[in-house]
Amino acid sequence: MTQHESEGIRSMARSYLLLLVCVTIWGSNFVFGAILVDHFPPMLLSVSRLLLTSSVYVVMAMAARRFEWPVWKDWKLLLPLGAANALNQICFYTGMQDADPTTSSLLLSLSPIMIGLLAPLFLSEKITLRMGIGSAIALSGVFFVVGKGGSIHLSAGELWIVGAMLTFVASTILTRKLMERRDAFFVTSYATVSGTAMLIPVALLREDVSGMSTELWAWTLLIASAFLMQVVCGLVWNRQMQIVGAGKAAVFLNLQPFVAMSLGYVILGTAVSLKQGFGSLLIIGGVLLATSIGRNRPRSRPRPAEAGEAAEAG
Repeated sequence: MTQHESEGIRSMARSYLLLLVCVTIWGSNFVFGAILVDHFPPMLLSVSRLLLTSSVYVVMAMAARRFEWPVWKDWKLLLPLGAANALNQICFYTGMQDADPTTSSLLLSLSPIMIGLLAPLFLSEKITLRMGIGSAIALSGVFFVVGKGGSIHLSAGELWIVGAMLTFVASTILTRKLMERRDAFFVTSYATVSGTAMLIPVALLREDVSGMSTELWAWTLLIASAFLMQVVCGLVWNRQMQIVGAGKAAVFLNLQPFVAMSLGYVILGTAVSLKQGFGSLLIIGGVLLATSIGRNRPRSRPRPAEAGEAAEAG
C-alpha cells in the first residue's frame, strides 16, 4: 500500500467518524427535545432555537463578507422554504410533548421515502422499482410501530410528528430547487432568517413568555443543542459529504432512530417494545433499499445543496 493510498483510507475513516458523530447528535435531538418541551412552550422553543441559529449565520456572513441580497426569483422559493422550516420546528416540538422519541424518530425516518415519491412531480426524477419495493417495506414497518387492531392509529403527538416529516420533505424539495442556482450557505442562511421572522410574531401572540424556563441548565441545553445540531453538524456534514459522496453519507442517517431508541431508554426510561423493534428494522431496511444506489450506476458529484437538508428536521 502506497503512502497516498494510506492517507486516503485515513481521510475516509475520519470522514465516516465525523458523519457518525453528526448522526448521533441529531438522533439525540428526539430525547433532548422531549426534555426541553417540558420547560418551554413549543413555539417559543422553536423561535429561540431559530433565532440563535439565524444570529450565527448572520455573524458568519458578516465575517466572510458574504452578504448578497436575493432577487425576486429567489424570494419566490425562499419565503415558502422559510415557512416550511418554521412549521417543521413547531410540529416537531409540539409533537414531542406527547409522542415518545422512538416512535417520533421512526416516523421522521420515512422522509427519504416521501421525497423519492414526490421527486417525479417536483424534481423531474423517476421512481425506480427499488424505490417502490423499499417504500412498501418501510410503510409496512409503520403498521408495526403505530398500528392497532389492523389499522394505523396515530395519537395527537404523532400526528404533529407526521407534520414535521411532511414539512421537512417540502423543505428538502424547495432547497434542492433553489440550490440549482444558489449555494448552500445562501439558501440555508436566508431560509432560516426568513422562517424566524415569520415565526416570532405568531409565537408571541399564541404563547406566554412567562411559561419559559428560568433555570440555567434548561437554557444551556437549549443553546448548546441548537448550536451543535443546527450549525456545527450542518457545516461538518456538508464538508464530509463532499468527500465521501451524498449516497454514502445518506446511509448514516438511518442510524438516527437507533440513537433515539438507545438514549430514550437510558435517559428517559422509554421502553422499546418488540413491535417497535421489528417495525424499525422494516422501516430502516426499506429506506436503505429505496435510497440505495445501484453498483453499476455512476455516482454523480455531490451537490453542496444537499448539505444541510438532513439537519433541518427538528
